[in-house]
Amino acid sequence: MKLYGSTSSPFVRRLRLFLAERAYEFVTLNIFEATDRELLTKLNPTHKIPMLQDEQQVVFDSGIIYRYLADKFKVKPLSWQQENTLTTINAANDSLVELLLCKRSGFNVEEDKLFFKLQRDRVSATLQVLNDKVRDGEFTEWNYLSISLYCLVDWILFRELVDLNKYPSLLSFRAENLEQAAVAVSDPRLG
Repeated sequence: MKLYGSTSSPFVRRLRLFLAERAYEFVTLNIFEATDRELLTKLNPTHKIPMLQDEQQVVFDSGIIYRYLADKFKVKPLSWQQENTLTTINAANDSLVELLLCKRSGFNVEEDKLFFKLQRDRVSATLQVLNDKVRDGEFTEWNYLSISLYCLVDWILFRELVDLNKYPSLLSFRAENLEQAAVAVSDPRLG
């Protein structure tokens, strides 16, 4: 089984952490480099990472990959409430990725433009909801949901995207989980 992705992607990292104690090969791709992009394009028409190849089966998207792996390893499926929480985590992550890509493309993401404003508003709202959920004890078990939240929070700090001092429960959650399996070796700062 091979997981394709970059070391800096929070979506890839969540799968690496989920697979931490299972046998798999991690294939690092730089999707901005021609050779790696060609390999990705050959296997995945969406041209996105992560991507999983398990013998002849190729699976795209972190959420779908997780569902595939959960089924393969007989992990209890997420409840509807957990699915909604994962959607909240993904919404924050997606908006921050969009803002980062726009910024790297030379746009001023602080401008009062509808697209940028919608992304910033979504990030603020979702981070507040997640902060409250951590505060209320919804992330006490180290599972895919907690892993996904950890990867989001750590990636925000890594990319210096949001002042997380407004969200003290998120910062505490990250600090409490620094010693989890594979967190140190999957740190995007190492890549």
